[in-house]
Amino acid sequence: MAAMSQKRSCGEIMNEFKEFMWNPRTREFMGRTASSWGLIVSFYLVFYAFLTGMFALSMYVMLQTIDEYTPKYWDRLTSPGLMIRPKTDTLEIVYSISGNSSWAPYVSQLNSMLDPYNDTVQMQQGSVCPSGVFNKQDDTGDVRNYPKKACQFLRSSLGDCSGLTDPTYGYSTGSPCLLIKMNKIINFYPGVIPSLSNTSITINCTGTTANMDQMLGSRTYYPSSNPSNGTSNGTSLGTMDLMYFPYYGNRAQKNYSQPLVAVKFYNLTLNQDLYVQCRANAVNINTNDSQDKFSGRVSFKLHINK
Repeated sequence: MAAMSQKRSCGEIMNEFKEFMWNPRTREFMGRTASSWGLIVSFYLVFYAFLTGMFALSMYVMLQTIDEYTPKYWDRLTSPGLMIRPKTDTLEIVYSISGNSSWAPYVSQLNSMLDPYNDTVQMQQGSVCPSGVFNKQDDTGDVRNYPKKACQFLRSSLGDCSGLTDPTYGYSTGSPCLLIKMNKIINFYPGVIPSLSNTSITINCTGTTANMDQMLGSRTYYPSSNPSNGTSNGTSLGTMDLMYFPYYGNRAQKNYSQPLVAVKFYNLTLNQDLYVQCRANAVNINTNDSQDKFSGRVSFKLHINK
């Protein structure tokens, strides 16, 4: 009965709430006087203004150490890797000559990749550079040499693998073309191997074994160290001219076009898994790193059915 007599009514609860929100006797709002609220608001204004100032100062100091055009750290990748196109998740090029639906996606990928390399586009955006020398464009003191010019890489230089003379890139006849590109590393200067070329990095693709190499048949490279035919005979190799190096970054060199090497395979053994490895040949490109299978090289599988 005592508990029942102490139960407050809804009106009493509302009156207590109103008095909490504003007490006319003590002139308190939510339990605090105007001076108390002023002090606490002032404290938090000063506190958060201090934090904001510290954050802004830290950002300012950090931004002074960052170059707008060149990453501060890029030593994670010291030796460029290679990749092939068409791109597949498993690095396998598998299709049937008789079924164009099996190779049409590869052709579509190559078309999309090579559109920016069309001669008309390159002539508008790129510069004609002297072959066989680095495209060095150093700054002059505090004067930024930006934007830096980018050398033309013409689609037509890919010959039979340009898609201009054969829109199927050889896939319809069982002589497929693959494009090889090298990862871009800012300020990377490749060292040529004079016995192979004095003006270019060279690229060669071989079977993973001597027997596998024979099953791959003959190969043609574009551009090639033997421009007359480019056919692989032990002396001819694909080439990436020194004029495409160094790369200065996307912001400093907006129209930069990565050099490509195309390799066309002839007389492949059909209905057989063929394992291929392509390597970049340069003094300062490591192709024997057991920890990184893409360092200076790329391995993939070809399987072409009739």
